Amino acid sequence: MKRPIPVNTPVLGGNERRYLLECIDSEWISSEGPFVARFEEAFAGRVGRRYATSVTSGTAALEVALAAIGLKPGDEVILPSFTIISCAAAVLRLGGKPVVVECDRLTWNMDVSRIRERINGRTKAIMPVHIFGMPVDLDPVLELAREHGLYVIEDAAQAQGLTYKGRPCGSFGHISAFSFYPNKLVTTGEGGMVVCDDPELDKRCRSYRNLCFLPERRFVHEEIGWNYRMTNLQAALGLAQVERWDASVVRKREIGRTYQKLLRGLNAFQLPVEGDETAENLYWVFGLVIPEGGSLTAGEVMVRLGQEKIGTRPFFWPMHAQPVLREMGLFADESLPVSLWLGRNGFYIPSGLGLTPEEQQRVVEVLWELYG
Repeated sequence: MKRPIPVNTPVLGGNERRYLLECIDSEWISSEGPFVARFEEAFAGRVGRRYATSVTSGTAALEVALAAIGLKPGDEVILPSFTIISCAAAVLRLGGKPVVVECDRLTWNMDVSRIRERINGRTKAIMPVHIFGMPVDLDPVLELAREHGLYVIEDAAQAQGLTYKGRPCGSFGHISAFSFYPNKLVTTGEGGMVVCDDPELDKRCRSYRNLCFLPERRFVHEEIGWNYRMTNLQAALGLAQVERWDASVVRKREIGRTYQKLLRGLNAFQLPVEGDETAENLYWVFGLVIPEGGSLTAGEVMVRLGQEKIGTRPFFWPMHAQPVLREMGLFADESLPVSLWLGRNGFYIPSGLGLTPEEQQRVVEVLWELYG
């Protein structure tokens, strides 16, 4: 009987068990425990930041970051259409307006040449999102932000271990957000992190994640915040994961390069780019896109793989085509064909850190068999 191959399997082979037992033995399991500060310090060091504030999810990290920069109702944030809905939802929850741009057909990241035309007097920030293992071309984004006095909120949720021109992703924006969902390079089960270099922004992040308690009068509040505190248990997991950072980066690229080698020549798919002048692909996930005129749709391929007990996930459905956002009156006149093409024709295959060589070989064999 064939064993299932999940789309992602995390690796918990370091100090995770020891640190969790330390939490239990010490009875510090809440956000007051010592592993929270240790994890924040270790993570900040890995991504080249002075400050890090742990939170409950990547979505929470975006909300805290937006609040910290002072996003107000009516302010606009420019972001890619091809991304997870968390990006647009975080803007909307604070009363802002998401403004979307088209993506690049090869890297799948936002097309930075399209940002300038979306800037106006209401624009508050640009939110570049590093997608699936390649970084956004950040230099033009940062130059535009300087030119127009805009914030850059770098969504590096998928970019732990990824660099842009040799510098860690997450170290470029005025403020940056990470996710620790189980399919990330560093996982805490659920969780996120906001990082920055500005002590005032860091102070605001820490206040917003902790209900905006006043330091001198704990239960008096001048602003509304959230209870987005990470527990000591989660932070213990995260610290152990950070300790395996370099090995995890190496393994991710091994998986990606192996797929590139074994699927090259199978013309049924567009494979991820292997890299460009800014970076080598990290292959956070290994995506496949059905080209125009393919004999099978992405949905049909995913069903066939599922019948072989091989896990898959579809690509993001673009923001400008999301029913809930369209019902709000957003993006009524948007036509972003590349984002829509990726949403319809893209999916990714098993590529988690726990994927074995035997499992990867089986995935490849089934894909070749599908096309004779």
